[in-house]
Formats: sequence, structure tokens, C-alpha cells
Amino acid sequence: MLRSSPTGSDGADRPLLILVSPMAELTRGYMLQAVAKEHRIWVFKEEEPTWDQPLVCGHTVVDTLDHEAMLRAAHDVAAGPVPVSGILCWDETRILPSALLAESLGLPTMPPAVVATCRDKLATRNALRRHDASPVHAVAARDTGEALHAAATIGYPVVLKPRALVGSNGTTLVTGPEHLTEVFESVATRSMPEVRERFPEPVVVEEYLDGPEISVDSLCWDGEVTPVFVARKHLGFPPHFEEVGHTVDAADPLLRDAELARALHAAHAAVGLTRGWTHTEWRLTARGPRLVEINARSGGDLIPYLGRMVTGVDAALAAVSLALGERPALPVGPRGAAAIRFLYPERDTVVGSVRVDRSNLPPTVELVEILATPGQRLLLPPAAHVTCRYALVIVTGDTAEQCAEALDAAERAVRVVPGG
Repeated sequence: MLRSSPTGSDGADRPLLILVSPMAELTRGYMLQAVAKEHRIWVFKEEEPTWDQPLVCGHTVVDTLDHEAMLRAAHDVAAGPVPVSGILCWDETRILPSALLAESLGLPTMPPAVVATCRDKLATRNALRRHDASPVHAVAARDTGEALHAAATIGYPVVLKPRALVGSNGTTLVTGPEHLTEVFESVATRSMPEVRERFPEPVVVEEYLDGPEISVDSLCWDGEVTPVFVARKHLGFPPHFEEVGHTVDAADPLLRDAELARALHAAHAAVGLTRGWTHTEWRLTARGPRLVEINARSGGDLIPYLGRMVTGVDAALAAVSLALGERPALPVGPRGAAAIRFLYPERDTVVGSVRVDRSNLPPTVELVEILATPGQRLLLPPAAHVTCRYALVIVTGDTAEQCAEALDAAERAVRVVPGG
């Protein structure tokens, strides 16, 4: 374990928080920047700071998937002149170790058992079923035979999900027994280095939910669930569920939809979540909203950035308030819509370059970020997931429709040139 000396300003009157895994600058840097303006941050991560170093007052290199190792490191930090006031985490794979760390230190947190229920897709479904909330048929399977039996009981089409992974990684729509037999092993053996949970039944077989998919970032306080912003999801690469974009509209009618509000309350109550910021994903089926998953943290894919632009609510600052045991303020000031689109090549490609014709970008483009580097091989789903994006574009507009038009124009101005 390596502990640094403080690298930022003292700010002795500001609370000290431990941030577990700041993640990447592009996807979470804006959150750390917002938090660092008002609080002192000590980072726990698995390598030396880079982009985050100017924003933090110190760091410890530690295994952030091991809460006991982090607890030892936290005692070292707490031995300094300033007490640790809270534990902060927005990394899905580290949410549970962070909750265990906070609990061990006697600091405010979601109960680890609740976080574990949210992390385990089968445990989530079982909790919902016990409370008759957002009913979805789901069965865990350890092998192809069990999966075939489950699918026959549920009825095709079904969805196969790796039980512990994140971000729709490996999630596959299956249309029949032959298709299931063909893809089961690839789903069951799908892995991520940052996910250590292992289950004897690694795959969840679920009924397919029709209708558009959305996500809702919400504040839950003493059992009251307040939706703050809704993202309309754009999916691609069927039969997989790659998220290729999101649109957030401050005037989205779902924010005032009574049926969705009831479903949100029921889902949070079912998993035992009474305080926290959550990112829930839903399908708007013909039978009403059905929960896809519940995450005990803010959304990814820059959704909180879009939400902040259109509502003024900063999910990062809300997370800090919750880490301090305080109810976050929600200064909602609706202003238009914002959207993000991730750009993918038409086929598997080795990147020569990514070119941006800035003269043809619409004026409402807020950000164009090149994600791929020369020589990088981009493999489309199911061979790869998310890493095959070569660029992203964020736009704003008065409406979701204006955002869609601007994204279409922007996409034509950003192209990947194949390499050798």
C-alpha cells in the first residue's frame, strides 16, 4: 500500500471524503471536479493518480475490490489531523466494497445487504417477486440444460444475462432452443476483471420485455422516491442490448407519470432501499413499467452530465450529501433537452484515424470526443462491448426531436478512417 502526502490545498474547514475509484476522466471527471470545489477528497485507487491528482488532497494505492484492505487504508487516513466524514463511490463494481467500508467505519451508507441485492440480478428479481413488485419471470441456470428448461417454462423469446456483470455486457435476446444452446456458454463465461462475484448459477434467464427502454435517476430519502431525470435509451446490435445513446428531456412526461412513480416506490421498497441515489432501468411494456435492473449509484454513459445540463441537479453533489448523512437539495431548473450518441463503425475495423469536420458540426454540439486511437481494433458486439465506440457526441436542444436532428448531422461530420 502506498500513501501519498496531500497534493491539494488544505481547506481545513471542508469535510474530508474518501472516494473509492474515481474511474475515467471522460466518464466521471466532471463529477470529481464538482465535488472537489466544495470538499476535500482522498482517493482510493489501484494505481497512481493521473488526471485526478490536482483535484484531490491525497491518495492511497489499494485494492478497491477488497473492503478489508480499504479499511486498513482508511484507518491510516483517519490517523491524520482531519477525520474522515464519508465514503463516496460511483463505480458499480466497487459499490458493495465501499458500502462495507462505510459500515465498518460507522459512516452513513446504504446497508451492504441492500447493495448486494441490487448487484445480484437474481436476488433483485426474487425481492421483487416477494413484494409483488414489477413482476418478471426469471430463473437462474448453471448449465445449458437448466437454461433450456427455464426458457421452455417462461416461453420464448427470453433474455440471457450474466448474473453479476454490468452495463448490459453479455445480455442476449434468445429466440429459440437452438439459439439458446448456441449462445449459452458465451454468456455464462463472460467476465470482467473488475467483477469478482461468482455464482454457481451464473446466468439469469428472463422473460423478454417489450416496449421502449428508459432509465431513471432518483433520490430516495426515508422511503420517498423522487425521479430527478429520465433518459430515453437508444439500443443497437440486436439480439444484444448495446446502449448506443441516451436522451434526457427536462419536460419528459414520465417525470410526472403516476404509474411509473408507483413502480419506482415499489421497486425501492422491495429491495429495502430507503436512502440513496439510484439509477433504475425500465421497459415500458404493454402491461406497464417493468424493472430491468436497479443500481445503487448514479447512471453511467454520461447520463448524469446530461441530467445536470437540463435540470441543474448535480448527482455528484447529491452523492456527497448522502455520504454525509444529509438529504440532498434538488434545485431543479428545467431547461430543454440534451442527448449523447456513441459512434460505432459499420463493421469490425482497424482504426487509421478518426476525423472530425468541425465546419459541418451543428452549433448545438456541446462535445465531440474521439475514443479510438490509430491501430486500435474495433470489434462489434458480441465480440466486444462498449470498447468498439470510436467517438461520442453530445448535443443540446429545446426538445428531444431537435437533439435527434443535431446528432444525425453531427454523426455525418465524424468518421472513422480504416487503417492497415
